[in-house]
Amino acid sequence: MGANAKAGKLNLAVLISGGGSNLQAIIDACKDSDFPAKVQMVISNTPGAQGLTRAKNAGIPAITIDHKNYDTRQDFEEALTDALSGHDIDLICLAGFMRILTPGFIAQWPRKIINTHPSLLPKFGGEGMYGMRVHQAVLDSGEQYSGSTIHYVIPEVDKGEIIIQKQVDIHSDDTAETLAKRVLASEHIAYPEAIKQIALKSGF
Repeated sequence: MGANAKAGKLNLAVLISGGGSNLQAIIDACKDSDFPAKVQMVISNTPGAQGLTRAKNAGIPAITIDHKNYDTRQDFEEALTDALSGHDIDLICLAGFMRILTPGFIAQWPRKIINTHPSLLPKFGGEGMYGMRVHQAVLDSGEQYSGSTIHYVIPEVDKGEIIIQKQVDIHSDDTAETLAKRVLASEHIAYPEAIKQIALKSGF
């Protein structure tokens, strides 16, 4: 630890909606005693998400805040804020979190929310570009490469500052499904690297 490093580690909240494979990559990275971050809590907006089981297996506090139980996005986000405020969170990691956050929520966490996107932004980003739609659009465009991007979250979807990208070659016989698997594998590498980069820049 350098002379200017802070005591402890960067405290993470990971927000998920589904399987949580990126969450698992982050959990696995945090098992290294030298990794400068730790997962303090996991929040899912989907009851029964597999990622909740991953958190439980790792001994990480995990809760469900089902967006369907709230009349407005603001009400849902107020519940998120209440949950997060109970922990000393330094960075919010969106890892397959399938909700677009409002500018009001984002403003509470300036440069403290990051997200992953399954393309080499700024290409194939923006509202409506998610999941298999992205990969099919990449293939339809005739691109030679795709990949993953970890970026800061700002009100404009997928427009935040890029932290790290991982390039993936496109094969001539690729389908959206086969490309998705390789891009996801690149996210599993990129996400922990991005967190480590942020932590070290923050003095952890």
